[in-house]
Amino acid sequence: MSPVELDNTPFPWRDGNRFRLLMDGDQFFPAMLGAVAAAESYVLLEMYLMESGTVTDRFIAALCAAADRGVAVSILLDDFGCLRLQRVDRERLQRANISVRYYNRLRYGKLQRNFARDHRKLLLVDGRVAFVGGAGITDEFDPPLHPERRWRETMVVIEGPVVADWHALFRRNWNQMADGDLAPPRVSDLAMGNQRGRVNFSRGILHADIKRTAISRIRHAHYRVWLATAYFVPSMKLRRALRRAVRRGVDVRLLLPGDHTDHPAVRHAGRRFYRRLLHHGVRIFEFQPRFTHSKVLLCDHWASVGSSNLDRWTLRWNLEANQEVDDEAFSDQVQGMLKQDFGHSRERLYSEWTRRPWYRSWKEDFWGWVDIWMERLFRQPPPRRPHE
Repeated sequence: MSPVELDNTPFPWRDGNRFRLLMDGDQFFPAMLGAVAAAESYVLLEMYLMESGTVTDRFIAALCAAADRGVAVSILLDDFGCLRLQRVDRERLQRANISVRYYNRLRYGKLQRNFARDHRKLLLVDGRVAFVGGAGITDEFDPPLHPERRWRETMVVIEGPVVADWHALFRRNWNQMADGDLAPPRVSDLAMGNQRGRVNFSRGILHADIKRTAISRIRHAHYRVWLATAYFVPSMKLRRALRRAVRRGVDVRLLLPGDHTDHPAVRHAGRRFYRRLLHHGVRIFEFQPRFTHSKVLLCDHWASVGSSNLDRWTLRWNLEANQEVDDEAFSDQVQGMLKQDFGHSRERLYSEWTRRPWYRSWKEDFWGWVDIWMERLFRQPPPRRPHE
C-alpha cells in the first residue's frame, strides 16, 4: 500500500513492522548518528529544538559527512525552536550543500500566526529506518559535563512499511515550505517484523487526531492507562476521561515532572488539577532525579510515543506526530520502562495533598489563573497557517 498523500487524511494501520524503545540521549543519539553514518541515499531531519552545542556539533559533522558522500540531506527546522542555532552552524550546513528550510519564519505583524510551531521530531534514513519521539538536538538531552542531569526522554526506532508514511508526512510539510518538491519515497514495503503500527499526526485544532485518538483509547481502556508527559495542562475532556476510567476499575497513572522542569509556571498551572484527580483515584507520580520530557501513552496493549504532550497549548497550535503501536510485546517494553520511572518518582497522595498549607499552593492558583486567561484570550480558532 502506498503512503497517503492528502494533507489531513489519516494514515492506515500497517503490519510487518519492528519497533524498539531507546531511553535517554546516551542511547538514542549514538543510534541516530550511526544511521546517518550508514546512509547511502538520503537523510530527512525534522526538528523543533536544535541549539548550538556539543550534541549539535556531532550531528552537523555526521550530516556534512553524509552530504560529502553524495547523500541527499534535507533538514526542516522550526524557526522559533532553532533560535539558538548559531550562524556559524547554519553556515556549516550551507557549505555542505545541505537543503535547510525553516518552518513559519517569525515576523513582526503576524500576531497569532507566530504561535503555530512545528513541534515534530523525526529522523529518517534511506527509507529503511526512522527515529521518532520527543528529543531535540540540544545538550540538555546529553550534557557533556554533567550526564546525570540529562533530560529523561524516549525515542522509538522504526523499521518496516510504516516508514513510508513517515516519509510522506515529512514530504507534505517540506513541499509546503520549499520551492521545489521533495522526491517521492524510495522505500520498501517488505515486512521487517510482525508488529502493527500507525503514524498519527496533528495540525493544531485544524486537525487534532492525536487528541481524539488518545481520549478514545482512554475511554475504551479495560485495565490500564499510563500517561507520561512533560507539560500537564489537560483539557476538560481528557480529565473527564481519566476520572471515568478509574470508575471503570482501570489502573490510571500519570508520570509528570517533579521539581526539575524547564517551565515551572506550566508545572504549577497543571498541579491545580491534582486535587480532583487524586480524589477520584488517579495516581500521580512526580519524577525526581531529573526533568522527564517523555511523551508516552499506554492504554492496555496500545502505545503511543512521539512529540505530543497533550497539553492545551500544544494541541491548539503545533504540528505534532506520534508513532502508535498495537502490539503486546512492545507494550511490555513500554510497561517496563514506565515502571522503572515510577520507581524513581514520588507518588502524590490525596490525604497529603489536601493538608498542604496555603503558601504551598499559591503558585498553582496564580499560574492557573494565567492559564485560564490565556485560554480565553486565544479561544478563537488560530488563523490559517502561513504556508497553506
